[in-house]
Amino acid sequence: MRRDSIFYQLFQQSPELLFELLENPPVNAENYRFDSVAVKEPKFEIDGVFLPPEAETPGVVFFCEVQFQKDEQLYERLFGESFLYFYRNRDRFEDWQAVVVYPSRTIEQSQTLPYEDLLNGDRVHRVYLDELGEMAQLPLGVALMVLTTLREDRAALEARNLLARSQQELPPPTNRAILEMVTTIMTYKFANLSRQEVEAMLGITLQQTRVYQEAKAEGERSLILRQLTRRVGEVPEPFRKQIDTLAIAQLESLGEALLDFANLSDLENWLAARET
Repeated sequence: MRRDSIFYQLFQQSPELLFELLENPPVNAENYRFDSVAVKEPKFEIDGVFLPPEAETPGVVFFCEVQFQKDEQLYERLFGESFLYFYRNRDRFEDWQAVVVYPSRTIEQSQTLPYEDLLNGDRVHRVYLDELGEMAQLPLGVALMVLTTLREDRAALEARNLLARSQQELPPPTNRAILEMVTTIMTYKFANLSRQEVEAMLGITLQQTRVYQEAKAEGERSLILRQLTRRVGEVPEPFRKQIDTLAIAQLESLGEALLDFANLSDLENWLAARET
């Protein structure tokens, strides 16, 4: 299960979610921006960096590491990358903090002696998802994180509970975001199940989710491009880019219209008509 990508989707969508894991979050938590950065000489890639508002320079930069597999050099890498980035951007930040998210203590690096002062200080926060308490008592975003760690036999029940909570507690746009994330998590977790089986498990219709809509649109585009190639020849790249921007309803209309196309001019005219 690709938990890293799921967590970083969550952070991209709601950067303030990281600070719900901390006892003393910054007062401007809602204004932080999530990003990934590259540090040259040597080249490091830091996946999870929470940048303070530019208007509040210098601010505090937060580094985040989501670790679901044991890595006996995690802290070497985390502190090496973080300190180098902090050094390269010293004029932008007055301080730093780091948050490491584990499913449980058993995944943590075994040999931590060189870093005990840092790990026991106020700048490094270790979060163990299995110790956060009952999911029903957690904020919805934090509960989504915990959902990624659950065994399949419990995950289905907790996913349904999360969906029910989101409908009761959140307005439609935010509720939709929770639905998308629950669907994504369960799709990864139950990769062997069919769409109908996942629907039945969650009590929803996946046609209503962005995950399904994007997959449907991608399949529709591929089919249309194959049909166009057979009828009018190779489709030029500019036309392909225009087709990539079409919504589902427009793709379906193009699928019907192309049956009457004789050459590329017909496709060009159809696309031009959509822009007017």
